[in-house]
Amino acid sequence: MIQWFLKYRPRSLKDVENQEDAKKELQEWIESWLKGKPNAKAILLYGPPGVGKTTLAEALANDYNLELLEMNASDSRKLQDIKSIAEKAAVYGSLFGIKGKLILLDEVDGINTREDLGAIQGILELIEKTKYPILMTANDPWDPSLREIRNKVKMIGLNRLGKYALRRILKKICQSEKIECEDEGLDYIIETSEGDARYAINMLQGIGEGYGKVTLDIAKAMVRRKERELDPFETLRDIFWARYAWQAKNAATSAQVDYDMLIRWISENIPIQYENIEDIWRAFDALSRASIFLKRAKAGDWDLLSYAYDMMSSGVALAEIEKKKPNWKPKWKKYQFPSYIQLLSKSKDLRDTRDEIIKKISIHSSFEKTVNYTYPYFLIFFKKYEKRLSLSPKEKEYLNSALKS
Repeated sequence: MIQWFLKYRPRSLKDVENQEDAKKELQEWIESWLKGKPNAKAILLYGPPGVGKTTLAEALANDYNLELLEMNASDSRKLQDIKSIAEKAAVYGSLFGIKGKLILLDEVDGINTREDLGAIQGILELIEKTKYPILMTANDPWDPSLREIRNKVKMIGLNRLGKYALRRILKKICQSEKIECEDEGLDYIIETSEGDARYAINMLQGIGEGYGKVTLDIAKAMVRRKERELDPFETLRDIFWARYAWQAKNAATSAQVDYDMLIRWISENIPIQYENIEDIWRAFDALSRASIFLKRAKAGDWDLLSYAYDMMSSGVALAEIEKKKPNWKPKWKKYQFPSYIQLLSKSKDLRDTRDEIIKKISIHSSFEKTVNYTYPYFLIFFKKYEKRLSLSPKEKEYLNSALKS
């Protein structure tokens, strides 16, 4: 079942609550592009989570009949990934024959400048060369790594949603879903959400699907303060012990780790938690589907991310058939850290040595091509070139060991 914050996301700017100044600035900006005289090449839309940054981008594209070319910037790992967006926008025609495009780079403040080398520079090049408007989003635009980007864009801040705006949103959803709701229960959800509409709607969905009504007592029992995050071990326990889909989804969306890492944690501990081989099979089947949805979401269709969360949380939790019995009780297990991450940590020094060698021999080729095509042959003949390459004793030791293996 689709998450309600996606199902009820506004499709037009006129339906977006409590952001009148931002909507006016966005309309003026996009109309300046359509007239051929843009007042800024790019916009940085910023504000706390759940205030509607991505929603505004999608509504803007819908209102002006623009094709939305979307990319989550925090999931880019290479300069080339960012550049490919510019190439697609500048070279390829619209898939549906509509008059223009809007490039959306979500979560630019999520870029890790150590791991995502070249990503910031890639965005700057994209802004410089683009033929289409660029809209970026960030929770924290004042990160030092974004200084150069701030100097190149127009910044528009968004407000936290007020109590009355959020109440209107939640009441409309309750009416559409035919859920009985008490104002006191809705107010409690609003208070704990701290202006985060997505969080409030997720809490409403959890209660609505689980109980069919929203009361103050149920809200107090079920709604967790927004800032409360679960460490990986707490997250696993809440997912594996969940008897209802909404409980498992709440645990997954409250995790301290991201979705990629959460999948690895769950995968490592499914055989530990579940004893029945059929339960294990169903859990891994759900997790594999989560991996497929996640891969497709990263390819650009971010609406599929909700299905990935459904599969890795609810799908895994409900794989245990015994939970349907009234006398079922959860079994405490000692969970373990993902072995994949442990292996990466142990082999980091070796991988760093290998990468230094590859940099020395990839003079006229990319790093990837050197790894795949040149490096295997270099291992065989490296003794002829070791003096010319000025290999260190550590690098020579690594190569000799790799050749023997």
